Amino acid sequence: MSVEKTERDKKLEAEKSTFLELLEASFENYTPPERGEIRNATILLIDPKGDIIVDLGAKQDGIVPAQDTERLDPDYRAKLTVGAEVPVYIMNPRDNDGNLIVSINQGLQQYDWEAAKALLDSEDVVEVTVTGHNRGGVLVRWRRLEGFIPTSHLVTVGVGGHDRRDSLNTLNNRVLGVKVIEVDQERRRLIFSEREAQKEWRQQQKARLLSELMEGDVVTGTVTGLRDFGAFVNLGGADGLIHVSELAWHRVDHPRDVLKIGDEIEVYVLSLDRETNRIALSRKRLLPDPWSDAMNRYHEGQQVEGTVTNVVDFGAFIALDDGLEGLLHLSEMGDGTLKEPHSYVKKGDRLQLRISRLEPDKRRVGFTQRWGAELGPRTEEEGSPAEVEAVGQEASAPQSEAQQAAPTDMAEQPVSDEPASETPEGQAE
Repeated sequence: MSVEKTERDKKLEAEKSTFLELLEASFENYTPPERGEIRNATILLIDPKGDIIVDLGAKQDGIVPAQDTERLDPDYRAKLTVGAEVPVYIMNPRDNDGNLIVSINQGLQQYDWEAAKALLDSEDVVEVTVTGHNRGGVLVRWRRLEGFIPTSHLVTVGVGGHDRRDSLNTLNNRVLGVKVIEVDQERRRLIFSEREAQKEWRQQQKARLLSELMEGDVVTGTVTGLRDFGAFVNLGGADGLIHVSELAWHRVDHPRDVLKIGDEIEVYVLSLDRETNRIALSRKRLLPDPWSDAMNRYHEGQQVEGTVTNVVDFGAFIALDDGLEGLLHLSEMGDGTLKEPHSYVKKGDRLQLRISRLEPDKRRVGFTQRWGAELGPRTEEEGSPAEVEAVGQEASAPQSEAQQAAPTDMAEQPVSDEPASETPEGQAE
């Protein structure tokens, strides 16, 4: 018995020695996990409470706390199954209970850091969402990473003067096109520039809009700039133009008379030029045409009130509140003895008038202030045929091709970098 026991003990000792040698060999190149390290791991168990146990090739399994999985995108979290491979970030190699605590959420961020470094080299334009702001600029989110756009690299709104805080507040939840200009993963520093990306971003957005929009569409946009020839409206990253003749049914001397920068309005897509990347818009096509039922609402001799929209040598153009516009001829002003209208009325004046002529089929209406006179056929004193024709053409004629044509660079006009509060009238913001 003693001989057999001795032989068995020797065999066990040999097997134990072999096992230890194999175990030591398996950990010969073993490096213990360190805080901040990223490792690939395999899911071993998903606890009903939300904790996940993973094998990351360490001497002990890692624990992903439920609080970490709750930060994951719901779609990604739903795809987590036993056997799936995930990147994990070493949060704590050994906590108070001796556990190895890891994070899938921060492990996934590693992929985003690598993508950010690639964008720094490629200079491609990406979208970020504004989440807040501080004294130096705005905070943004890109994928799973938090980033920053310095004030000097913002162009969407003005950020100077007393309105700086309000201007930055308007950016919350806005999507901006940016370029990556600095990546420092160790310091978790990711800096973007909207200024660097502006030109490419606008070109990309305009190309996207042109591929999605159809003539006749009604869309919502924000007024971003005013020029003598019209108003620029941002439709979601790119601007379209409302020509001054398409702002209202009545004559508009300057876009600032009916719009202001920052207004959110509905517009009608008039035309799309995909070769020149231009979008022509209309505001008046969405407003009731005042001439369509003018005969039902007005009659010759009716007393009305209107606003002076323009003063010319032979009289003044008057717009009624519904947009119907016509001429108050010089001979019909006051007592009819005035020599010139400029000293009598000015743009913006509200006047009490009577309708002297109403011709909806020609889209013409004439006004008078000669209350004591009986209305009758128009005399030569009331306006020459040329002047009457000018009324019809200026006040309500359909937009001609020449009117629709804007300066060659109008659709590509960049938004000014100057703060909104400092932008002179007539300049795009």
